[in-house]
Amino acid sequence: MSVIVTEAGAADWPALWEIVRPVLRAGDTYTIDPDLDEPAARTFWTGPPSERVTCARVDNTLLGTAHMGPNRDGPGAHIANASYMVAPAARGKGVGRALVVDSIAWARAAGYRGLQFNAVAESNRGAVKLYRDLGFAILGTVPGGFAHPREGFVGLHIMYLELA
Repeated sequence: MSVIVTEAGAADWPALWEIVRPVLRAGDTYTIDPDLDEPAARTFWTGPPSERVTCARVDNTLLGTAHMGPNRDGPGAHIANASYMVAPAARGKGVGRALVVDSIAWARAAGYRGLQFNAVAESNRGAVKLYRDLGFAILGTVPGGFAHPREGFVGLHIMYLELA
């Protein structure tokens, strides 16, 4: 399966929403309101502080998305942050890996010194494994920091990859 990652445009939002909506509604990975409506979700995913939003496609079917930008403002703006969403049916098939690898390359090219994930639920085992396989370290874990809808309170990892 060949995954193509491109920058998203405004015309991609309807297809992106079809990925974003079920990921948010599941409430098992993101630390935001799972009932976020479409306009608020669009602002969250495509608005500032995102510098770049991407789409991952296989055979011209949109199966994943990422957004990335500075992790913080001012003196913290030299560290990037990124988030990813993959259509449930496409998980474990290389879509997430392609998105993460693309965002690492983008962050390096943009001059960021590191890439930090602020809130990775430890119950999101596939993502944690992928990030570790790509060199990310778990810097710390907030015990019980994420209220998983089925597993209860689980740890919330801060993960980091040095780029410089």
